[in-house]
Amino acid sequence: MTEKRFMAGNEAIAEAAVQAGCRCYFAYPITPQNEIGEYMSWRMPEVGGTFLQAESELAAIYMVFGAAGAGARAMTSSSSPGISLMQEGISYIAAAELPCVIVNMMRGGPGLGGIAPSQSDYFQATKGGGHGDYHLLVLAPSTGQEAANLTMLAFDLADKYRNPVMILGDGNIGQMMEPIEFKSAARAFAPPSKDWAITGGSGQHRKLIKTLYLDPVLLEKRNLVIAQKLHEAVRNEVRFESYMTEDAEVVIAAYGTVARIAKTAIKILREKGLKVGLLRPISLYPFPYEAFAQIAERVKSFLVVEMSMGQMLEDIRLALCGKSQVSFYGRVGGIVPSYDEIVGEAEKIAIEAK
Repeated sequence: MTEKRFMAGNEAIAEAAVQAGCRCYFAYPITPQNEIGEYMSWRMPEVGGTFLQAESELAAIYMVFGAAGAGARAMTSSSSPGISLMQEGISYIAAAELPCVIVNMMRGGPGLGGIAPSQSDYFQATKGGGHGDYHLLVLAPSTGQEAANLTMLAFDLADKYRNPVMILGDGNIGQMMEPIEFKSAARAFAPPSKDWAITGGSGQHRKLIKTLYLDPVLLEKRNLVIAQKLHEAVRNEVRFESYMTEDAEVVIAAYGTVARIAKTAIKILREKGLKVGLLRPISLYPFPYEAFAQIAERVKSFLVVEMSMGQMLEDIRLALCGKSQVSFYGRVGGIVPSYDEIVGEAEKIAIEAK
């Protein structure tokens, strides 16, 4: 059976987490994602789970550490400055190889910034964020439905790679209300076996979860183990959407909210006879470098559009290796680019390309 509900993206993420088997949720309030915590505050008790509003973001991430270490599917959510406060704990979780899901509904920055949508946390999310050699797996939805689907996927990926997974959205994704289908509402969730978890059972072999390795040889081995599983994720977990790129002469690169707006711009550009398409990264880590490299073999003009000063832009340039011309258009401070703005920028590039 499928169940359809009209709900905000934040609520869709929360319900998807419940249906994915999340039974421990810890967080501290911050806009624009407070609906996740509000939803979890009544939904967790309904399914026999634990909801706790922590005293701070630091406390919340270490509660996630403990619950994940005990084998539970655990989640936290926050927004930009709150995620910054969690970075030490996220690094510890990655070092301990503990699966969990972290939601970041981005707001403007740097600093406290504002509560309007932004995409200025791309570097923090995709390049590690905290200290040490590690990466989060990062998924970027562009609709409420995709936010729900990717949340369910995030829990599975976290367990598969024993690594934190981040859902990276923004205020638009979190607040926009849409019909959401839950195809797995009736599924019987069977938690994966976690023989490494500390459960406190008697008669078991001693188990230890640690992140401190004073012997450089042992620490290097731990880093190599983490790197190997991330290499596996890079091979297997790249996700992207290619939209009207088959005959495109100009390709727009965008993710999340901006990609959604870009699709409207592309329809307008097509009506004007301009062949423009969209390549949308869904997994920001691992990034779809190969997909961009392949399109660059036949498309010589790219337009990167972000709600930032140009963060994903650096990965696009790396992927293209100078094979194509790359232009950039960004809005910051919480300003969302309109489809008219994107049309104008793409139109100039398309005309120049002719």
